[in-house]
Amino acid sequence: MLIEMPDDVLLGKDHLVIAEIAQAHDGSIATAHRLIDAAARAGASIVKFQTHIAAAESTPREPWRVKFSDVDATRMDYWKRMEFSPKQWHELKSHCVDVGLEFLSSAFSPEAVELLMDVGVRLWKVASGEVLNFQLLDCLRSTGLPVILSSGLSTLDDLDRAVARLALDRDHLAILQCATQYPTTPDRVGLNVLSELQQRFQCVVGISDHSATIYASLAAAALGARVFEVHIREDHDSVGPDSSSSLTEAQLEELVRGISFIRSALISAVDKKVLTDDQIRLREIFGRSLVAARDLAVGHRLTREDIAFKKPGGGLSYEILDSLIGRTLRRSLKIDEELALMDLDGR
Repeated sequence: MLIEMPDDVLLGKDHLVIAEIAQAHDGSIATAHRLIDAAARAGASIVKFQTHIAAAESTPREPWRVKFSDVDATRMDYWKRMEFSPKQWHELKSHCVDVGLEFLSSAFSPEAVELLMDVGVRLWKVASGEVLNFQLLDCLRSTGLPVILSSGLSTLDDLDRAVARLALDRDHLAILQCATQYPTTPDRVGLNVLSELQQRFQCVVGISDHSATIYASLAAAALGARVFEVHIREDHDSVGPDSSSSLTEAQLEELVRGISFIRSALISAVDKKVLTDDQIRLREIFGRSLVAARDLAVGHRLTREDIAFKKPGGGLSYEILDSLIGRTLRRSLKIDEELALMDLDGR
């Protein structure tokens, strides 16, 4: 089903901070709701889940990425435990709306796309492992919604193929540099890729970071990234599959503030050819002027030792000091009193 293209979820906003809940809820709907609240308090733009329908995407032969507990015998069993009912997905979406967050979830099957369309989404996120899943991309393309691609397991040629398959206007496409390493070490972050992605695809670029720090995303912001995806976790969670690569609420809040600061600094033009009114005022405060170095009588002929250079500014500059030597005072001056040309003879 093709729906009207929203214009405020990619290029309509200066930047987006996506709080990726993923499987941090561990199958608990209550935990999922708590994480939505944490993301809202931290100031995120979007909360993102993952919608897994085990029977539609997996088999019992799927290997584990991280075997972090003995609760599930197989990876497919784990996906089953992560499933929410349609009613629960609607509740999560409503919660996001109530706290002012965009609801987003990565779909991993056509069935998940259908479910999420019913719940109500306004853009898609394609996980790194699904970039060449053309069955999924075709489903996403048919909705007409914007798409964010995560490139962690893709070459540039792979991304070419995925972008061509989606056939989206570039205003409604974002590509994220991503290192599918949990947690990501500094040498694998790949900040250098951002400019290459932007030049090659002429779309919004960003970063999906798994370093468990705020540094990579802040650096990406300074390089022009506009979409920032980070995993979040509850403070006490230390065992989940993504815990080692996730941020706490406090870290996410700091990241949101930092990105907002950097984006504002980048897009606000400063004209170094002229001074603003407040800069002129401050330059007078911090500047210096020529003043009497001691009490001087009327008729005194000035010497170098008679003149000092002290705060505040706004008076005669040091550049004309030599031209004042030997001139006669027309009135007496007290120590530290500002010199003025009208106080001197006309020589």
